[in-house]
Amino acid sequence: MEALLSLSFGNLSSRDTTRIRKGIRQIEGLLAQICLSGSKLSPNKRQGSRELAGQQDRGNDCRHLKDLRKDAAFREFFRLQEGFRWNVASRLIATLERLLGHPPSQTTNALILATMDILQGLLLLHPPSRTLFNREDYMNLLLDLLDPSNNPPENQSQALLVLVTSLLDCPANTRTFEEVDGLLTVTSLFKSRSTVKEVKMRTLEFLYFYLMPEAPPSTSSSAPNTAVLQRNPSKIDALAGHARTHSGDSDRMDVDEDDQSEQSLRKTKTTEEKQKLLGRHLGNVAELVRDLRENAIFAAAAGGSAG
Repeated sequence: MEALLSLSFGNLSSRDTTRIRKGIRQIEGLLAQICLSGSKLSPNKRQGSRELAGQQDRGNDCRHLKDLRKDAAFREFFRLQEGFRWNVASRLIATLERLLGHPPSQTTNALILATMDILQGLLLLHPPSRTLFNREDYMNLLLDLLDPSNNPPENQSQALLVLVTSLLDCPANTRTFEEVDGLLTVTSLFKSRSTVKEVKMRTLEFLYFYLMPEAPPSTSSSAPNTAVLQRNPSKIDALAGHARTHSGDSDRMDVDEDDQSEQSLRKTKTTEEKQKLLGRHLGNVAELVRDLRENAIFAAAAGGSAG
């Protein structure tokens, strides 16, 4: 698996768009083999890039997370993501930075969109990688992708989805988002008359997500914790609480659980606190909060009736 990642990383690090496209397809192929039904990738099996890319067309049914946890390839992939050298999300972020430095074109925009699509999937598949967005420069990168002067609507919509995923179960990332004026960026996009309807809807969805009350990330053993993976797939987000992508001398992304829990407790905010912050940039926030709570009550009632 290291050989496959090394091959794709070499292509992703290029400034040539053809090689970047090839690197993206290689990562897609690797993830397809891991996540789609019928895949039989051995953790140490070496395959050519052509075969890798072709795997995307084999089988269309995704496997459940409870099945993935039993898969040796998935466990090996998860293990590799815990270190800096083989972390795919960090390579995709670097690729986005290079692509944004290219002159705007249809080809560049398509590559940016494809890179963000994979990045969102990686952040869901390996939640500890979300802690990359503790860094202001990486968070600012997502906000740059919302700039209507340089990004088409489809890229803005996808950037909002990546932004939501980067904040899932990561209060520290949300604080970084606030500190770099992320709320101003998103609300300005929402209020702009030139923003297309699809992007406006995405921004509104993001604001509902942002206003939800926060809880500190759960702590559990490291990757991939089978007890966590056995539960609802959304519970995999809890793994984000005990790893980071920034450390001094260690090649691992682990962090002391007590320190992480204490930091998270200090950094969590309630809906009321976030309502005040959002109210600096947007009117009618109280209506959003009321709508959010009414829907939460309705969802809870529906869940109780179903039980």
